[in-house]
Amino acid sequence: MNVFEGFNDKVLPQGWGWINEPTIWSFDESKALQVSAPSQADFFRDPSGAVIKSSAPFLHTTLHGDFTIWTRVRVDMKQPYDSGCLMVMADNTHWAKVCFEYFENTPSILSVVTQDTSDDCISGAMDASNPYLRVTRAGKLLCFSLFLGWSTLETGQIFWHECSQPAKSWGCRTVSGRGGV
Repeated sequence: MNVFEGFNDKVLPQGWGWINEPTIWSFDESKALQVSAPSQADFFRDPSGAVIKSSAPFLHTTLHGDFTIWTRVRVDMKQPYDSGCLMVMADNTHWAKVCFEYFENTPSILSVVTQDTSDDCISGAMDASNPYLRVTRAGKLLCFSLFLGWSTLETGQIFWHECSQPAKSWGCRTVSGRGGV
């Protein structure tokens, strides 16, 4: 079932909202969300404290208890760090995301776990144009997984994360580029 089935134009159903609503976004005829991220948009809390960003578009709703959420992403990889992400957030300093990202001129899978400061993991190059990203929560454990198709698990990461009331989201960012869809 497509969670966006009841969404139309720029009207969000009750319980859904944006953090950093992008200027350009819409649902296409197939109910896929299309977002154009602003330049330099990101969620990241540098361990040195030098850079703290909370500016990427973040569409969310609140989930309680254990869950599995997934999305299929396609990113027009034009500038370094352009990405599509699936993110869960308890608050501004406790969140995690898995991203399909243009890293070192290569489509790649990355994850970031933030518990006051961010710790990122580069899983590596990905020979795909629109992978599935999945987040599963069981208690205080989160698991990120990547699928090229429903039958092919490419990678997984399990970690503990204090996330009592996470939001699910579909996000995109462009850290060094001019922005794009």
